[in-house]
This record gives sequence, C-alpha cells and structure tokens, in this order.
Amino acid sequence: MTSTTNLPPATDLSGITGYFNGSPVPAFAIDRDHVVIKWNNACEKITGVTAAEMIGTRDQWRPFYDAARPLLADLIVDAATTATVNAHYAGNAQPSTLTPSAYDAVGFFPQLAHGPAWLRFSASPLFDQHGNVVGAMEILQDVTQQKVAEEALLRVQEDLECQVVQRTAELLRRNAELTEVNERLSSVQQQLVQSDKLASIGQLAAGVAHEINNPIGYIFSNFGTLETYLASLMEMLDIYEQAEEALGAGPVRDNIRAVRERIELDYLKEDIPVMMRESMEGIVRVRQIVQDLKDFSRVDNFMEWQWANLHRGIDSTLNIVSNEVKYKADVVRDYGELPDIECLPSQLNQVIMNLIVNAAQSIGPERGTITIRTRYDDGPDASVSIEVSDTGSGISAGTQARMFDPFFTTKAVGIGTGLGLSMAYGIIQKHRGQITVESVVGTGSTFRITLPIHQPATDPH
Repeated sequence: MTSTTNLPPATDLSGITGYFNGSPVPAFAIDRDHVVIKWNNACEKITGVTAAEMIGTRDQWRPFYDAARPLLADLIVDAATTATVNAHYAGNAQPSTLTPSAYDAVGFFPQLAHGPAWLRFSASPLFDQHGNVVGAMEILQDVTQQKVAEEALLRVQEDLECQVVQRTAELLRRNAELTEVNERLSSVQQQLVQSDKLASIGQLAAGVAHEINNPIGYIFSNFGTLETYLASLMEMLDIYEQAEEALGAGPVRDNIRAVRERIELDYLKEDIPVMMRESMEGIVRVRQIVQDLKDFSRVDNFMEWQWANLHRGIDSTLNIVSNEVKYKADVVRDYGELPDIECLPSQLNQVIMNLIVNAAQSIGPERGTITIRTRYDDGPDASVSIEVSDTGSGISAGTQARMFDPFFTTKAVGIGTGLGLSMAYGIIQKHRGQITVESVVGTGSTFRITLPIHQPATDPH
C-alpha cells in the first residue's frame, strides 16, 4: 500500500463529517480505494498526527507501524477473510459479535506520539444506499489501563495458583506423615515411656485411648453377640438345606438352587467363620493397643536419681543387643577411667541401646566395626562423655537436621517408628547433658553424649 498525498476520494462520504468531528472516540474512515477521508480530532490526539496530514492519503498505517501494511479498515474494504485478518494481526483479531462484516483487534504500539499504549481497534464497512461497500470506518480505544489491570490480575492469579500448589503439596506431605504415624501406633508406646520431652504426646495418647476404649468395648460385645447370631443362622441354614433336598422337582427348587449358585453359598459358609475369626483377632489387637497406650501414658515419674557405673550399664546393654550386632560388626570397647555419675541408669541404657542398634543397622553387607569410647573431663564442670562410632553408611546433612524430630525416620515402614533418637534426645536433656553427631556419607557416624557428674538438688522432672 503506497503512500500518496491529496488523492481525490472515490466516493463522497461527506455526510459523516459531523459524526466524526464531534465524536470523543478516536476514529477515521477510508473509501473503497483505501484513501483516508476522515480523521477526527480525537484521532489526532491519540496518534499525534493531524487530519491535514492524513486526509487524502493512504498513510493510515503510519501512526501505528514502521512500514506500510493494511489496517482493519483496509482489510474490510478488500473483503478479506477471517483467516487473512488474523494473519495480519497474529491471531489477535476476531469478527465483531455486534456488527456483521466488522472486526475487533487489540495491539501494543510503542511509537505513538504520547508514549506506548495498548489500543483496541474496531472496524466496520460503510455502505451506500444500494448496500454496496464504499469504504470502512475504524475507531480506536486506549485500553492500556485495562491491559495493565489484566496483567496484574493474571500475575495475582498465577501467584495464587502457585501458593495453592505449594500448600496442596504441603498438605499432602503432612497427610502422608500423619498416615505413617497412624501405622506405627502399635509400637509407639514402648519407645515413649521414659521421655519427658514427649510427655505431651503421652497425654494425647491417654486421651485417645480413653476415647477409643468405649466404642471398642461395645464393638467387642456386639461382635460376640453377632457370632452367636451367625451360628444360629448357620444352624437354620443347614435345616433349610435339608428341606431343600426333600422338595420335589419344580420351580421352587430350581429357584433355590439358582440363588445358591449365584451367591456361592458353599463358599460363604466356609469364608464367614474365617472372616469372623480374623475380625475378632483384629478387635482383640486393637483393645491391646488401647491398653498399651493407656499404660504408656503413665510416665515413669517414680524413678529416683542414683549413682551408677556407666561401663557396667554399657556392658549389660551390649549383652542385650548382642544378637543384633554380632553378625554385622565387631565391637571395640575403648573405655577410659570414669567415676560413677548421678543418673537414671535404665534410661541411659535405653539411649545406648538405641545408638548401638542404629549403628549396626547402618552397616552394609560387609562386616564393620562399632567403637564405644568413654572419657572423663575433670575440669570446672566435671563431665563424662560416651561416643558410639560406626563404619556404616553415614548420614546426609538433610537427615542430620531432622534426625532428632519425633517420628522422623529413613527406615522402611514397619521397621522404625522415628522415635528412638527423639527419645534419646529427651533423656539426655533430662540429664542436663548434650547429644551431638558427626557423620560422613559412605564412611560412618559418631554420636557423642556428654553428661554431668552431679545433678542439681531439684529433680529436673
């Protein structure tokens, strides 16, 4: 489309002069030869190009683009197809929903006289009295604020979607953790009994046990009654089967046999007692778990501090776990000279046992070594230390950050509850000591416990 100045209009469209010049909406019109015949005041303001510069030319593209190309009005005059229109507007044009043969398009124009802006174009054909297309009119609308708002809304929506995804993932993770915890309840109570740090969990367990105990009681009672009822029904069913044999051939007997085959009566008679027996075993186990939870919630507060020989406790613990260790590792005792310390011996034994078992489980198929080292520090704050080292697989930094958290474990479901190290941490804290770990993945780990010789006069319970 070549730029030409002062071309005569192909059709007289002077009748629309009043509309164009008085309209606050930026607009221009071209005739069927693509010559600009109208360019109103509002169009001058939004483009920075005067009517005198545009009327009589084919330069309607110049305020918007760097090179000549058809606008919507030009395409309408040429009766372009929707596909052609979209090809010029990168798919951002569409037929008008209000006016036949009209089109709408939106675009960004960085070179406008008053600065970059988003414009919406709406173009429609102009007809003579015979219905022939004699030109086209195009109006402009500055939609920059709308586009900015839409983009801001889109960013907010994307942020919200991202937050939803993150929170959904977090909820799924927490749900998975809760599910895992529920699967371990049967072994939780034995490992929490001596930990003040987990006393709140003990109170929770007591409440749960109390709430579960009542419904379990009447389920157990009803189940026993149900067994009696089923036995009576089976007895009655045997009589009906005997009566069935006495029936002569006929529709009633055929119907009975058809139902028997459909419901697999013989299989049901065999399977129902099995199901009842397994269900009863399950109920009994649940009752036992509830009782264990109640027992577990009674925290062992009656224990008193006493003076004890740590080496004797370590040796007795090694004897208890010998079966766990002897096939996987050699145990090296590197004992120093230790005084007796004031402690709760059975609880410290439990900590040592947990560390030794963990060390043995960390050792791979090749036989390894577990070293137990004790030392005495007779400084101003006299203390003793116990180290349990292994030549196992080591612990990653991420795992070290969480390893003392309750219920955190890297072991398979059913093997570990994730409470051993948490319980050990609580016991050492009760003794006003410290427990730390140093580990190198692929080399091994060392757990170090530091304990004071004396406990304060006030019981730290």
